[in-house]
Amino acid sequence: MKQYLDLCNRIINEGTWIKNERTGKSCLTVINADLQYEVGKNEFPMITTRKSYFKSAIAEFLGYIRGYDNAADFRALGTKTWDANANLNEAWLNNPYRKGEDDMGRVYGVQARAWKTPEGKTIDQLRKVVDNLKNGIDDRAEIITFYNPGEFHMGCLRPCMHTHTFSLIGDTLHLTSYQRSCDVPLGLNFNQVQVFTFLALMARITGIKAGTAYHKIVNAHIYEDQLELMRDVQVKREPFPSPQLHISDKIQSLEDLETWVTMDDFSISGYECHEPIKYPFSV
Repeated sequence: MKQYLDLCNRIINEGTWIKNERTGKSCLTVINADLQYEVGKNEFPMITTRKSYFKSAIAEFLGYIRGYDNAADFRALGTKTWDANANLNEAWLNNPYRKGEDDMGRVYGVQARAWKTPEGKTIDQLRKVVDNLKNGIDDRAEIITFYNPGEFHMGCLRPCMHTHTFSLIGDTLHLTSYQRSCDVPLGLNFNQVQVFTFLALMARITGIKAGTAYHKIVNAHIYEDQLELMRDVQVKREPFPSPQLHISDKIQSLEDLETWVTMDDFSISGYECHEPIKYPFSV
């Protein structure tokens, strides 16, 4: 929690105003932020200086694991995070590749599970990494990337947290996740939960001990209509200790994640927090 507040204060005190063309708003911005989460110690990085929610973030990432490309499928899992980008993004609404209501196009999990090759085949990046790790293999390219410039025009949003690299060091699995852009008041809390949970799940289904998750952000920003709440309210609050994440023991394989797992298979304990803060969201 301290590293989250340190980043917020850094943006407030050292940030530069940059106009964002997609949203039409200005953002107070810093370049290069590094966070890390001790997954092996189960120090779950939920924000405590405002009420925070974890199941929607996990549901979204579970949808990526399943390769979903429709906001309705994400809603069925328990998250509405793709509703706006699928249905309110004017550029996407006018895009000839959009197949209809709730369609997201070839974004995120589609790329992870069905990256198209020039020969017309598909590559399942996630399956390759899982199979290697289960066999104790780290070829120094255990990489899953959602970032496919050749198909940006075929999706509603370029990926923000775009690449995940797993590293097997002895008997311990680590993760380094790369993010090109981060809405710190809103998006970062989601992203922290997802990075932590991705390593915890991959360690579980490969039978390897979880270590540390490293979260690297290039452009970290606070939107102009979020700044007052962050500066005058959230960073002035004292954080509570980190809670713990509990994942059902029944989850043992990638096939489990692809089929029957629901948000009922995830819970937390020891979560204390301050009152909610309603930050504006920019589409």
